[in-house]
Amino acid sequence: MEYVEHSPPAALSKYVQCLWRLRDATPATAPQTLYPDGRCEIIVHLATPTQILTQDGNWYQQTPTLFAAQATRVIRLRATSAIDCVGVRLHPAACSILFDAQARSLADSADVVLDLRSLDDTFAAALQLAATASADPFAPAVTQILADRFQTFHTDPRIDAAVHLIDQADGNVAIAQVARAIGSSLRTLQMRFLSAVGVTPKVYARVRRLQATIRQLDDDRGTLAAMSLENGFADQAHATRDIRRIAGMTPGRLRRALAAERNGDRTLALAAAFVRGVKL
Repeated sequence: MEYVEHSPPAALSKYVQCLWRLRDATPATAPQTLYPDGRCEIIVHLATPTQILTQDGNWYQQTPTLFAAQATRVIRLRATSAIDCVGVRLHPAACSILFDAQARSLADSADVVLDLRSLDDTFAAALQLAATASADPFAPAVTQILADRFQTFHTDPRIDAAVHLIDQADGNVAIAQVARAIGSSLRTLQMRFLSAVGVTPKVYARVRRLQATIRQLDDDRGTLAAMSLENGFADQAHATRDIRRIAGMTPGRLRRALAAERNGDRTLALAAAFVRGVKL
């Protein structure tokens, strides 16, 4: 599996965290897991799209162009052939970019990964054509289509600041404290954050805390008890409950699974690739 992240060009940097490409000529046959990370993504499959496990327990073939909205639970994917796809990872405050900044949360919907054509058919078609027409899926034609789509969108500076504070603390910060720091009431922050990011600030902080814990588990740093306290959990039991609810397994089991992946077990290959990241 080859996963690489690229810094966005200047025209996209206000809205885009990174551009990435994932390729795997011989993907694992077992279903793969992705963990929530607080980011939304635009995805174009250059090869056969992967299947996704829906809430009704059935596997569904995804469309070539997708919008992955905010998730608060694991996403399970299954490859039926070689994988080749590119992604545009958005900054959290730009997650509503395809919804014309209307208040809308997809976190609790049955399907978090949506057909991009259902949101903007013209944009989806142009993006797919440009990405597949060039040997470089991030050619200037692709980034120009993205820039044209984003140019009329403006993020909320206070929500940008709130996201930064939560990210800086790896989610281990009181939301009331964040509201005071950006000069907002708690209620206003909650409403504007939900509209822009797609989840409440409390849920976003929980997801970022999960990501910080997963990185520590992957690095195999310290005891589970010490790690739990460091990441703002009341105790190890609290961490176990929270992580099991979001990641689907206990911290101890997740640590063992990530270690096994480093030793050749491909069960968590996709999750590990996105957690670790490889930047160019």
